Amino acid sequence: PLTPTGAQTTQLLVEPPWRPAVLWDRVTLTCQGSGTATATTWYKDGQRWGQVGLDNITVSRSGTYQCDRPCSGLSPTVTVLNDQLVLQVPAWPLLEGDTVTLRCRV
Repeated sequence: PLTPTGAQTTQLLVEPPWRPAVLWDRVTLTCQGSGTATATTWYKDGQRWGQVGLDNITVSRSGTYQCDRPCSGLSPTVTVLNDQLVLQVPAWPLLEGDTVTLRCRV
């Protein structure tokens, strides 16, 4: 997405593309934004996290995740849960009038 000034913002993509993400789905997060992947900084639960310089990670612990790219900034937060029952929605933006598939996962 573009900001009002036209600069690209950092995005955090979730695979599989459902929110909230759940650990038992083997979640992969991919950081997309300006600059090189080696400049990516990852955050878990608001704290700088040891996975520096990678543009994608496979998540093994529940928490909230963000990534940062120097040229495009901090991504929105992605929450990864370890719940046994979860209602999921697609991870892409939805507009009024869109048909939505929900998933109840156990």
